[in-house]
Amino acid sequence: MGPTRPHDLVHAVVETALGIEDGFWGATARGATLQGFLLVTPGQHRRSGLKVLRRNGDAVMAAELRVNWAYRVWRGLPTEGRGAGPALLTAYEPARTGPRLDAAAAR
Repeated sequence: MGPTRPHDLVHAVVETALGIEDGFWGATARGATLQGFLLVTPGQHRRSGLKVLRRNGDAVMAAELRVNWAYRVWRGLPTEGRGAGPALLTAYEPARTGPRLDAAAAR
């Protein structure tokens, strides 16, 4: 969520609100790891986690873009013009993500 909101929290909120099961959190639940991850419970070798991420990379990237778009809408940042690109959410999805981001920010 930028400097005031943890990015991974935004992913959790938006992915849950939109029913995204193959985004960042879905991939980590299936064992994906990223550089800098510290495993709380030792599990399989780290390289298998990278394989999970490689297999699901397109879906994770699509979720990343949708999460960032939802955050832009919620923060009132420009969604049109140079650098904004095409809308990645349907017309009703910000109505689903906004209140949940509000609730997470309040907590």
